[in-house]
Amino acid sequence: MLHDAAQLDLMFQALADPARRQMVDRLSRGPASVSQLAEPLAMSLSAVVQHLNVLEASGLVRSEKMGRVRTCQIEPTVLRAAEHWINERRLAWERRLDRLGDFLAESKDEN
Repeated sequence: MLHDAAQLDLMFQALADPARRQMVDRLSRGPASVSQLAEPLAMSLSAVVQHLNVLEASGLVRSEKMGRVRTCQIEPTVLRAAEHWINERRLAWERRLDRLGDFLAESKDEN
């Protein structure tokens, strides 16, 4: 999971690249082979595999090789952990902004 900062860093670094985000988007619809992931991308199969290695190292994607076909799928628990991390920050800012709004409303009433 994403309980330590290093794993969280790997996940966000993996998602920083548009091609990797496109792969994650495709895999969110279901498993796909490496060649299926490579189809819409303007890069070599070797480059796609390198991107997949980054996604696997981050924990976002896992793959399984059966014969000559390597099938990849998304790791939903890692995505949920990332979503949880982001939501914690969003909620903290919403609380701060709510308090600011209350403060400004009180200040306006006093004037």
